[in-house]
Amino acid sequence: MKTSNQIDSQISVLILIDLQERLMPAIDQGEGVLNQCIRTAKIAQLLEIPTIGTEQSPVSLGSNVGAIKSLCSKTISKEHFNACADGLIEVLPQNRWQCILMGCETHVCLMQTALKLMNEGYDVSVVVDGVGSRHALDKQIALDRLQIAGARLISAEMLAFEWLKSAKNPVFKEVLALVKQ
Repeated sequence: MKTSNQIDSQISVLILIDLQERLMPAIDQGEGVLNQCIRTAKIAQLLEIPTIGTEQSPVSLGSNVGAIKSLCSKTISKEHFNACADGLIEVLPQNRWQCILMGCETHVCLMQTALKLMNEGYDVSVVVDGVGSRHALDKQIALDRLQIAGARLISAEMLAFEWLKSAKNPVFKEVLALVKQ
């Protein structure tokens, strides 16, 4: 797989990690993380970017929040912290090698999934304002480790405008409205 300095909507896939109803109340700034994930998934939908969700041990932790589940074209149930061990790579569209990761927990499932995707040659970006952990320190250390490992750290707004490329994009006004929420 390749890497690029630029994120391109034509080769991106959005991966939403473990935004589960029973987990989110325990996440530091969880409501903000969840809102950012929902907003970004809506933008991905407008730009026809595939969105895949994961659920960690759904029998124990429950399903993803309804708004997340409805925005995902596929949801993978997993027991491993690294979603690739439970089939994530097999469901990624073949022509989409830029993986944009959001979700929880940053220092466990999100980090382990991101590291494996990078090991497999995928170009990985982590949306910093769309990830969370129970403790802020765990989130920060995970982000530091991911950046050192080669993941691109970005914000949700940065991603939206990079996906759009231009104010002439046919869905610019709709995306702008979501960004301003």
